[in-house]
Amino acid sequence: MIERLQFIKQRYDEVSDLIIQPDIIQDQKRYVKLHKEYKDLGAIMVKYKEYQQLLGSIAEAKEIIADGSDAEMTEMAEMELEEATARIPELEEEIKILMIPKDPEDAKNVVMEIRAGTGGDEASIFAGDLYRMYSKYCSSKNFRVDVIDLNEGTSGGFKEIIFEISGADVYGTLKFESGVHRVQRVPQTETQGRVHTSAATVMVLPEAEEFDIDLKQSDIRVDYFCSSGPGGQSVNTTYSAVRLTHIPTGLVAQCQDQKSQHKNKDKAMKVLRTRIYEQELAKKLEADAAKRKTMVSSGDRSAKIRTYNYPQGRVTEHRIGLTLYDLPNIINGDIDKIIEGLQVAENAEKMKASNSEL
Repeated sequence: MIERLQFIKQRYDEVSDLIIQPDIIQDQKRYVKLHKEYKDLGAIMVKYKEYQQLLGSIAEAKEIIADGSDAEMTEMAEMELEEATARIPELEEEIKILMIPKDPEDAKNVVMEIRAGTGGDEASIFAGDLYRMYSKYCSSKNFRVDVIDLNEGTSGGFKEIIFEISGADVYGTLKFESGVHRVQRVPQTETQGRVHTSAATVMVLPEAEEFDIDLKQSDIRVDYFCSSGPGGQSVNTTYSAVRLTHIPTGLVAQCQDQKSQHKNKDKAMKVLRTRIYEQELAKKLEADAAKRKTMVSSGDRSAKIRTYNYPQGRVTEHRIGLTLYDLPNIINGDIDKIIEGLQVAENAEKMKASNSEL
């Protein structure tokens, strides 16, 4: 471990020097990448410093104990040795986790899309419940949520809702939410009291920065139309809603949330750029999956990942076999235990892969 930490220290010093170079600062794409690496390596350096201090304390305490000339000093040294020796394995584990290669996408904001699946009106209501769950969770984490586009269900909820989430390490926190979410409950429209199963699909896309994707304006068709749904006098009277079509890929993004045509176009452009970027990322994830099969992959959107069972008050996360009998709190945004469980499982997989490569 010492050798690896020394190598990381070398790289940290190198990156520290690079990020103050004028040519690096001018190259925004490279600067952002290096600054992220500097921040990640800095977290390891804090632990490395503590590790060196502990090793120094252990060596010093052993010398005092070996000398044994001062009984009081020897007793203090024995206590210090015991404390330092107990801390070393914990610290080594913390360092190992920090040394796991980080997904460069983790620091990004996300565009999340929730779509009603099988189950008719009940699926739309469930999509609305999921949106509320994520909104409350994001609020607890100080993440900002901005709706981009929505299509309301006939009995409540949403047939589809697209929104942006911004904050610190949002993609790293929410990336495993992609997939099919199932709900088992008695729908409001059910007269016989029978339990139905409905579903909604969640997609979590890392938001593309402008320098991630080079979009040519000549490749984009822009259509303006009247907004629909709630929104006051401007709805259905002004052409403020915007639809963008990327001609080479056929990908479409639209926004009608803002009264301003300009703001809607900016938001739609953000979604379009993200969807094009996500196509490239999907290819990379597929290539990575061929090398390393992870049980909590965020790539497969057709996979049934979680079931919310109302009669039993149970939520089951199928990928890691986690069952929690705390559905009311979970659906109200308390999903920390599920997210932490998925992150721990992914880190364990990465650690196993990292150790097998050594």
